Amino acid sequence: MKKKLYTIVAFTAALALASCGNKNKEVSTDNSPAIAVKVSQVVSNGTSPFLSVSGKIQATNSADLSTRMMGYVNKVHVNVGDKVSKGQLLVSINNTDLQAKRAQVNAGITEATAAFNNAQKDYNRFKNLFAGNSASQKEMDDMTANFEMAKARLEAANQMKNEVNAQFTYSNITAPFSGIITSKNIEAGDMANPGMPLISVETPGSFEVMAMVPETEISDIKNGTTVDVLVKSINQTIKGKVTEVSTSAKNTGGQYLVKIALDKTDANILSGMFTTVQFPVERKAKTDLVLIPTEAIVTNGQLSGVYTVSESKTAMLRWLRLGRTFGNQVEVLSGLNADEAFIVSAEGKLYNGAKISIQ
Repeated sequence: MKKKLYTIVAFTAALALASCGNKNKEVSTDNSPAIAVKVSQVVSNGTSPFLSVSGKIQATNSADLSTRMMGYVNKVHVNVGDKVSKGQLLVSINNTDLQAKRAQVNAGITEATAAFNNAQKDYNRFKNLFAGNSASQKEMDDMTANFEMAKARLEAANQMKNEVNAQFTYSNITAPFSGIITSKNIEAGDMANPGMPLISVETPGSFEVMAMVPETEISDIKNGTTVDVLVKSINQTIKGKVTEVSTSAKNTGGQYLVKIALDKTDANILSGMFTTVQFPVERKAKTDLVLIPTEAIVTNGQLSGVYTVSESKTAMLRWLRLGRTFGNQVEVLSGLNADEAFIVSAEGKLYNGAKISIQ
């Protein structure tokens, strides 16, 4: 009887423990709302037999304007999007110290001019006296030396004025050509430093593409070759012609720079747009090139990864080994295969196991 009683008590205790365990599981259930995310498929270039590389559009005629002097900005006369004419004043930098220096230089020129005129008179006088044997050779040599030194001092003073005038041009930044202001990196009251880009200007309507070609294919790219340029943001293909092929990849990580002039078009293209350039040459490298946008990359120290979608609709961080960069895309050497989906953006902070809702 006692044995049966012990059995009943033990069974009851086991049920109680199991019940508690179930309650704990229910309490630990994640009831947080799902994070809305956007996903994309891995891009692979293995389907096309022709060479395709990423590129970026830029204006054929563009300039980043800076100054060679340090000073506070008095006024910025333009805004982004403004049309400007060649020689138009864009930025005024405080030049009080230059004005003081110019006043000193002008005073020096006045003094040097007076000394030169006096030395010239003495030189001419002694020249006549020497011709009439009324002055010695020593006196004539002294007057000649004095005249030449006065002449040199006047020339030095005039050159200092030219130097100051040149510095004034760096305090007033003007447009080197007619175009449109594309960026403004300084405001009134800011300190302008030598070499710091202040204003960017470009001529609209004429564009080129800067593309990077791998070393295995660069030998087949020739000047004058007609190519197809797909502008991704507007999904339009524009014809272009190769105008420049780099012969060195010393500073570009094994990639060779190729410049392509775009044909005139009515397409709404802008500087900075990313493109895919297809060359009419057969790819030598037959392996698939797996590319993902750089904005999807997650970094943690020396590690780089990307969030993928698990079967249970949760975010799963996968570490990658990355290769070369092509415009706004980066090559994945390992960790992600073709036809896999990854998360491009999220409306919240992602973490391993976070519930997601694909938009």
